[in-house]
Amino acid sequence: MKSLTRLITLTGASVLAAGSLFAGAALAQEKYPSRPIEFIVPWGPGGGADQLARKVGKMLEDNLKVSFPVVNAPGATGATGMTKLLVGQPDGHAMSVYIADTHALQVTGATKWKPGDFKALAIMVQQPSAILVPMDSRFKTWADFEKEAKANPGKLKVAVLGLGSIDDVTLRYLGSKGVKTNAVPFSNPGERYVSILGGHADALYEQAGDLRQMLDNKQMRPLLIFANERVAEFKDIPVSKELGYNVTLPQFRSIVVKAGTPPERVKFLADAIARAAASPEYKAFLKDSYADPGSYLGPDEADKFLKHEMDALSALVASVGK
Repeated sequence: MKSLTRLITLTGASVLAAGSLFAGAALAQEKYPSRPIEFIVPWGPGGGADQLARKVGKMLEDNLKVSFPVVNAPGATGATGMTKLLVGQPDGHAMSVYIADTHALQVTGATKWKPGDFKALAIMVQQPSAILVPMDSRFKTWADFEKEAKANPGKLKVAVLGLGSIDDVTLRYLGSKGVKTNAVPFSNPGERYVSILGGHADALYEQAGDLRQMLDNKQMRPLLIFANERVAEFKDIPVSKELGYNVTLPQFRSIVVKAGTPPERVKFLADAIARAAASPEYKAFLKDSYADPGSYLGPDEADKFLKHEMDALSALVASVGK
């Protein structure tokens, strides 16, 4: 009986192995790309991740002559979109925007996936975040906001994109310094922006570059920017470092594919993305977003960057608690 059981086990293993080899061989022979490449955005339309995907997707379509349909899959601070990517086949026909807030979930929340489950093709955007208010807000300066937050802990509401995000971690850090606010999550960027314009929140944590039109139209203004040095476009706005707040957590946006995607397909996509990032059109996009002009990092540098950001975030979370 034991021999029969062993035979069945070995036969099953052989079938699985043969199946894997067959699938691998079929994948290797398949013309690539053989169909549209899905570009997943783990957030609703209109935000920075969505803007990036639509800009880069169009440039890739023009360059590679293949469609890159953008698919918005918001929810769970980006985890819903990442799950969509990771349950699919690692065949290079799907990729996703992956940002700092979703990266933070590795430290602040329980995820069913880990960094080794995906491969970075590039870091595309690096930009500072800010606390912003409506143009007619009673808070004229950060000092005004800081004073009220300290006098009335938890009363002021700050719109964030999700709990466990870098937004949330930054506010908890400020809370540890006495500036206690109430984080209110909005996964849909449009709802998050409107929340302060409609009086549903007192302030907004966001990247100024994602709100360029609203800033230009004098609908919003920043009170504080999380950076080490003042930003040229906002030279009158203080930055966290100069006020003694040792937190920056810059927003980054990268593009990733599922781990196990054939190396030649990873290279194909990474090379096309690198060409897009080097173009004058994309450099203008970074400038309009108040982003670091040197934002782009290729696959190898992107892996190191993600590790560095994880270490920095882990240290900060350890100092304030989950």
